[in-house]
Amino acid sequence: MAEITAALVKELREKSGAGMMDCKKALNENDGDIEAAIDWLRAKGIAKADKKSGRTAAEGLIGVAAAGTKAVVIELNSETDFVARNDAFQSMARGIADVALGTDGSIDAVGAATYPATGKSVTETIKDAIATIGENMNLRRSVALEVEDGVVATYIHNAAADRVGKLGVLVALKSTGNKEALNAIGRQVAMHIAATNPLAVRAEEVDAAVAERERNVFMEQARESGKPEAIIEKMVEGRMRKFFEEVALLSQAFVINPDLTVGAAVKAAEAEVGAPIEVTGMARLLLGEGVEKEETDFAAEVAAAAKG
Repeated sequence: MAEITAALVKELREKSGAGMMDCKKALNENDGDIEAAIDWLRAKGIAKADKKSGRTAAEGLIGVAAAGTKAVVIELNSETDFVARNDAFQSMARGIADVALGTDGSIDAVGAATYPATGKSVTETIKDAIATIGENMNLRRSVALEVEDGVVATYIHNAAADRVGKLGVLVALKSTGNKEALNAIGRQVAMHIAATNPLAVRAEEVDAAVAERERNVFMEQARESGKPEAIIEKMVEGRMRKFFEEVALLSQAFVINPDLTVGAAVKAAEAEVGAPIEVTGMARLLLGEGVEKEETDFAAEVAAAAKG
Protein backbone atom coordinates (compact mmCIF):
# COMPACT_ATOMS: atom_id res chain seq x y z
CA MET A 1 0.00 0.00 0.00
CA ALA A 2 1.44 3.35 -1.09
CA GLU A 3 1.87 6.05 1.52
CA ILE A 4 -0.85 8.69 1.17
CA THR A 5 1.00 11.91 1.94
CA ALA A 6 -0.44 15.37 2.44
CA ALA A 7 1.33 16.49 -0.75
CA LEU A 8 -0.38 13.72 -2.71
CA VAL A 9 -3.78 14.70 -1.32
CA LYS A 10 -3.08 18.37 -2.16
CA GLU A 11 -2.11 17.46 -5.73
CA LEU A 12 -5.33 15.48 -6.22
CA ARG A 13 -7.39 18.30 -4.77
CA GLU A 14 -5.86 20.78 -7.23
CA LYS A 15 -6.44 18.46 -10.20
CA SER A 16 -9.95 17.30 -9.33
CA GLY A 17 -11.46 20.12 -7.31
CA ALA A 18 -12.76 17.54 -4.83
CA GLY A 19 -12.69 17.91 -1.05
CA MET A 20 -9.76 16.79 1.10
CA MET A 21 -11.48 13.77 2.66
CA ASP A 22 -12.82 12.63 -0.71
CA CYS A 23 -9.32 12.92 -2.19
CA LYS A 24 -7.80 10.95 0.65
CA LYS A 25 -10.39 8.20 0.25
CA ALA A 26 -9.88 8.12 -3.52
CA LEU A 27 -6.12 7.72 -3.09
CA ASN A 28 -6.58 4.97 -0.51
CA GLU A 29 -8.95 3.15 -2.85
CA ASN A 30 -6.46 3.39 -5.73
CA ASP A 31 -3.13 2.75 -3.97
CA GLY A 32 -1.98 6.33 -4.36
CA ASP A 33 -2.41 6.44 -8.16
CA ILE A 34 -3.42 10.05 -8.99
CA GLU A 35 -4.97 9.33 -12.39
CA ALA A 36 -6.89 6.31 -11.12
CA ALA A 37 -8.07 8.38 -8.15
CA ILE A 38 -9.34 11.10 -10.50
CA ASP A 39 -11.27 8.50 -12.49
CA TRP A 40 -12.65 7.09 -9.22
CA LEU A 41 -13.83 10.57 -8.16
CA ARG A 42 -15.39 11.18 -11.57
CA ALA A 43 -17.18 7.83 -11.45
CA LYS A 44 -18.58 8.76 -8.04
CA GLY A 45 -19.60 12.16 -9.35
CA ILE A 46 -17.58 13.87 -6.62
CA ALA A 47 -15.12 15.76 -8.78
CA LYS A 48 -17.91 16.99 -10.99
CA ALA A 49 -19.91 18.21 -8.05
CA ASP A 50 -17.07 20.00 -6.32
CA LYS A 51 -15.91 21.70 -9.53
CA LYS A 52 -19.40 23.15 -9.88
CA SER A 53 -19.38 24.50 -6.33
CA GLY A 54 -17.64 27.74 -7.28
CA ARG A 55 -20.45 28.82 -9.57
CA THR A 56 -23.07 31.26 -8.36
CA ALA A 57 -26.37 29.65 -7.37
CA ALA A 58 -28.92 32.45 -7.05
CA GLU A 59 -31.97 30.74 -8.53
CA GLY A 60 -33.84 27.84 -6.91
CA LEU A 61 -36.79 27.64 -4.55
CA ILE A 62 -38.05 28.61 -1.12
CA GLY A 63 -39.74 25.69 0.66
CA VAL A 64 -41.95 25.57 3.75
CA ALA A 65 -43.15 22.84 6.08
CA ALA A 66 -45.36 22.96 9.16
CA ALA A 67 -46.51 20.50 11.80
CA GLY A 68 -48.37 21.32 14.98
CA THR A 69 -46.86 24.34 16.67
CA LYS A 70 -43.72 24.52 14.53
CA ALA A 71 -42.87 25.53 10.97
CA VAL A 72 -39.73 26.05 8.88
CA VAL A 73 -38.78 27.91 5.73
CA ILE A 74 -35.67 27.01 3.70
CA GLU A 75 -33.87 28.36 0.65
CA LEU A 76 -32.42 25.80 -1.77
CA ASN A 77 -30.44 27.44 -4.55
CA SER A 78 -29.58 26.36 -8.06
CA GLU A 79 -27.77 28.13 -10.90
CA THR A 80 -30.74 28.32 -13.26
CA ASP A 81 -34.49 28.69 -13.04
CA PHE A 82 -34.74 25.77 -15.47
CA VAL A 83 -33.51 23.38 -12.78
CA ALA A 84 -35.82 24.98 -10.21
CA ARG A 85 -38.79 24.06 -12.41
CA ASN A 86 -37.72 20.40 -12.38
CA ASP A 87 -40.02 18.07 -10.40
CA ALA A 88 -37.06 16.35 -8.73
CA PHE A 89 -35.62 19.67 -7.52
CA GLN A 90 -39.02 20.79 -6.23
CA SER A 91 -39.43 17.48 -4.41
CA MET A 92 -36.00 17.88 -2.85
CA ALA A 93 -36.84 21.41 -1.62
CA ARG A 94 -40.02 20.09 0.03
CA GLY A 95 -38.14 17.10 1.44
CA ILE A 96 -35.43 19.29 2.96
CA ALA A 97 -38.09 21.52 4.55
CA ASP A 98 -39.72 18.40 6.02
CA VAL A 99 -36.35 17.25 7.39
CA ALA A 100 -35.71 20.72 8.84
CA LEU A 101 -38.84 20.38 10.98
CA GLY A 102 -37.02 17.79 13.07
CA THR A 103 -34.08 20.13 13.76
CA ASP A 104 -33.52 23.50 15.41
CA GLY A 105 -33.65 25.04 11.94
CA SER A 106 -29.98 26.02 11.74
CA ILE A 107 -28.13 25.34 8.48
CA ASP A 108 -25.62 23.05 10.20
CA ALA A 109 -28.35 20.98 11.84
CA VAL A 110 -30.41 20.68 8.66
CA GLY A 111 -27.35 19.82 6.56
CA ALA A 112 -26.33 17.06 8.97
CA ALA A 113 -29.83 15.59 9.28
CA THR A 114 -30.70 12.41 7.38
CA TYR A 115 -32.69 12.79 4.16
CA PRO A 116 -35.09 9.81 4.23
CA ALA A 117 -35.22 9.19 0.47
CA THR A 118 -31.46 8.63 0.25
CA GLY A 119 -30.47 7.57 3.76
CA LYS A 120 -27.66 10.15 3.52
CA SER A 121 -27.29 13.57 5.10
CA VAL A 122 -29.01 16.52 3.44
CA THR A 123 -25.57 17.87 2.51
CA GLU A 124 -24.54 14.60 0.83
CA THR A 125 -27.92 14.34 -0.90
CA ILE A 126 -27.47 17.81 -2.41
CA LYS A 127 -23.94 16.88 -3.46
CA ASP A 128 -25.24 13.78 -5.24
CA ALA A 129 -27.88 15.90 -6.97
CA ILE A 130 -25.17 18.30 -8.18
CA ALA A 131 -23.31 15.38 -9.73
CA THR A 132 -26.47 14.07 -11.40
CA ILE A 133 -27.86 17.37 -12.69
CA GLY A 134 -24.50 19.01 -13.40
CA GLU A 135 -25.36 22.34 -11.78
CA ASN A 136 -24.27 23.90 -8.52
CA MET A 137 -26.82 23.84 -5.68
CA ASN A 138 -26.68 24.78 -2.04
CA LEU A 139 -28.86 25.04 1.02
CA ARG A 140 -28.39 28.73 1.77
CA ARG A 141 -30.80 29.60 4.56
CA SER A 142 -33.15 27.93 7.00
CA VAL A 143 -35.37 29.39 9.73
CA ALA A 144 -37.61 27.61 12.23
CA LEU A 145 -40.30 29.18 14.42
CA GLU A 146 -42.20 27.48 17.23
CA VAL A 147 -44.82 28.39 19.83
CA GLU A 148 -45.84 26.62 23.03
CA ASP A 149 -49.50 26.86 22.08
CA GLY A 150 -50.93 28.31 18.89
CA VAL A 151 -49.85 28.05 15.26
CA VAL A 152 -47.01 29.03 12.97
CA ALA A 153 -48.77 30.01 9.74
CA THR A 154 -46.99 29.66 6.41
CA TYR A 155 -47.37 31.38 3.05
CA ILE A 156 -45.69 30.85 -0.32
CA HIS A 157 -46.09 33.69 -2.80
CA ASN A 158 -46.50 32.68 -6.46
CA ALA A 159 -46.06 29.00 -5.66
CA ALA A 160 -44.24 26.96 -8.31
CA ALA A 161 -45.69 23.76 -6.84
CA ASP A 162 -46.98 22.54 -3.48
CA ARG A 163 -45.14 24.34 -0.64
CA VAL A 164 -42.40 25.79 -2.89
CA GLY A 165 -41.96 29.13 -4.64
CA LYS A 166 -39.86 32.28 -4.82
CA LEU A 167 -40.92 33.88 -1.53
CA GLY A 168 -41.82 32.19 1.73
CA VAL A 169 -43.14 33.58 5.02
CA LEU A 170 -43.68 32.23 8.53
CA VAL A 171 -45.58 34.03 11.28
CA ALA A 172 -45.85 32.64 14.82
CA LEU A 173 -49.07 33.27 16.74
CA LYS A 174 -49.32 32.29 20.39
CA SER A 175 -52.88 31.57 21.52
CA THR A 176 -55.01 28.96 23.27
CA GLY A 177 -57.89 29.67 20.89
CA ASN A 178 -59.34 27.88 17.88
CA LYS A 179 -56.43 26.74 15.72
CA GLU A 180 -58.29 26.87 12.40
CA ALA A 181 -59.37 30.48 12.96
CA LEU A 182 -55.90 31.31 14.26
CA ASN A 183 -54.27 29.87 11.15
CA ALA A 184 -56.64 31.92 8.96
CA ILE A 185 -55.56 35.25 10.49
CA GLY A 186 -51.98 34.00 10.55
CA ARG A 187 -52.04 33.36 6.80
CA GLN A 188 -53.41 36.86 6.18
CA VAL A 189 -50.64 38.38 8.29
CA ALA A 190 -48.09 36.23 6.43
CA MET A 191 -49.41 37.57 3.12
CA HIS A 192 -49.04 41.09 4.52
CA ILE A 193 -45.42 40.34 5.50
CA ALA A 194 -44.73 39.04 1.99
CA ALA A 195 -46.00 42.33 0.56
CA THR A 196 -44.41 44.83 2.96
CA ASN A 197 -41.24 43.14 4.29
CA PRO A 198 -41.32 44.64 7.82
CA LEU A 199 -38.03 44.87 9.71
CA ALA A 200 -39.43 43.61 13.02
CA VAL A 201 -42.67 42.62 14.72
CA ARG A 202 -42.62 45.62 17.08
CA ALA A 203 -40.96 49.03 16.99
CA GLU A 204 -38.77 48.22 20.00
CA GLU A 205 -37.46 45.14 18.18
CA VAL A 206 -36.08 47.08 15.19
CA ASP A 207 -32.31 46.66 15.05
CA ALA A 208 -30.72 49.48 17.07
CA ALA A 209 -28.05 50.13 14.42
CA VAL A 210 -30.69 50.50 11.70
CA ALA A 211 -32.72 52.90 13.84
CA GLU A 212 -29.64 54.94 14.70
CA ARG A 213 -28.66 55.21 11.05
CA GLU A 214 -32.14 56.52 10.17
CA ARG A 215 -32.01 58.97 13.05
CA ASN A 216 -28.66 60.34 11.84
CA VAL A 217 -30.02 60.82 8.33
CA PHE A 218 -33.11 62.61 9.62
CA MET A 219 -30.93 64.76 11.88
CA GLU A 220 -28.72 65.90 8.99
CA GLN A 221 -31.78 66.65 6.84
CA ALA A 222 -33.41 68.63 9.65
CA ARG A 223 -30.26 70.69 10.32
CA GLU A 224 -30.29 71.91 6.73
CA SER A 225 -33.45 73.82 7.65
CA GLY A 226 -31.40 76.08 9.92
CA LYS A 227 -33.91 75.72 12.75
CA PRO A 228 -32.85 75.69 16.44
CA GLU A 229 -31.66 72.37 17.92
CA ALA A 230 -34.74 72.05 20.13
CA ILE A 231 -37.01 72.26 17.07
CA ILE A 232 -34.75 69.87 15.15
CA GLU A 233 -35.05 67.29 17.94
CA LYS A 234 -38.84 67.44 17.75
CA MET A 235 -38.74 67.14 13.96
CA VAL A 236 -36.51 64.07 14.19
CA GLU A 237 -38.67 62.45 16.85
CA GLY A 238 -41.71 62.87 14.60
CA ARG A 239 -39.89 61.33 11.66
CA MET A 240 -38.69 58.42 13.78
CA ARG A 241 -42.24 57.70 14.94
CA LYS A 242 -43.33 57.55 11.31
CA PHE A 243 -40.31 55.36 10.46
CA PHE A 244 -41.23 52.81 13.15
CA GLU A 245 -44.86 52.82 12.00
CA GLU A 246 -43.70 51.98 8.50
CA VAL A 247 -41.20 49.22 9.33
CA ALA A 248 -42.69 47.48 12.40
CA LEU A 249 -45.25 44.81 11.49
CA LEU A 250 -47.90 45.51 14.13
CA SER A 251 -48.03 49.25 13.44
CA GLN A 252 -48.23 48.95 9.63
CA ALA A 253 -51.52 49.51 7.79
CA PHE A 254 -52.91 46.04 7.11
CA VAL A 255 -52.81 45.42 3.34
CA ILE A 256 -56.05 43.42 3.49
CA ASN A 257 -57.85 46.23 5.36
CA PRO A 258 -55.82 49.49 5.35
CA ASP A 259 -58.27 51.06 7.81
CA LEU A 260 -56.66 48.87 10.50
CA THR A 261 -53.09 48.34 11.58
CA VAL A 262 -51.88 44.74 11.62
CA GLY A 263 -51.95 44.88 15.41
CA ALA A 264 -55.57 46.04 15.39
CA ALA A 265 -56.53 43.34 12.87
CA VAL A 266 -54.96 40.65 15.05
CA LYS A 267 -56.78 42.07 18.09
CA ALA A 268 -60.08 42.01 16.20
CA ALA A 269 -59.49 38.37 15.24
CA GLU A 270 -59.43 37.39 18.91
CA ALA A 271 -63.24 37.37 18.95
CA GLU A 272 -63.35 34.60 16.35
CA VAL A 273 -60.35 32.76 17.76
CA GLY A 274 -61.83 32.88 21.24
CA ALA A 275 -58.65 33.86 23.08
CA PRO A 276 -55.91 36.52 23.13
CA ILE A 277 -53.36 36.37 20.29
CA GLU A 278 -49.69 37.32 20.53
CA VAL A 279 -47.47 37.59 17.44
CA THR A 280 -44.19 36.13 18.71
CA GLY A 281 -42.08 35.97 15.57
CA MET A 282 -41.84 36.09 11.79
CA ALA A 283 -39.50 35.07 8.99
CA ARG A 284 -39.47 36.12 5.34
CA LEU A 285 -37.14 34.55 2.78
CA LEU A 286 -36.98 35.97 -0.73
CA LEU A 287 -35.12 33.77 -3.21
CA GLY A 288 -31.62 35.02 -4.00
CA GLU A 289 -31.89 37.96 -1.61
CA GLY A 290 -28.41 39.39 -1.05
CA VAL A 291 -26.71 37.10 -3.58
CA GLU A 292 -24.55 38.94 -6.07
CA LYS A 293 -25.21 37.30 -9.40
CA GLU A 294 -22.34 36.91 -11.82
CA GLU A 295 -22.66 38.71 -15.14
CA THR A 296 -21.71 36.23 -17.86
CA ASP A 297 -20.66 36.74 -21.46
CA PHE A 298 -23.00 34.30 -23.23
CA ALA A 299 -21.04 34.36 -26.51
CA ALA A 300 -17.78 33.61 -24.70
CA GLU A 301 -19.47 30.85 -22.72
CA VAL A 302 -20.72 29.18 -25.92
CA ALA A 303 -17.29 29.54 -27.55
CA ALA A 304 -15.62 27.96 -24.52
CA ALA A 305 -18.08 25.08 -24.59
CA ALA A 306 -17.45 24.56 -28.31
CA LYS A 307 -13.72 24.16 -27.62
CA GLY A 308 -14.56 21.32 -25.22
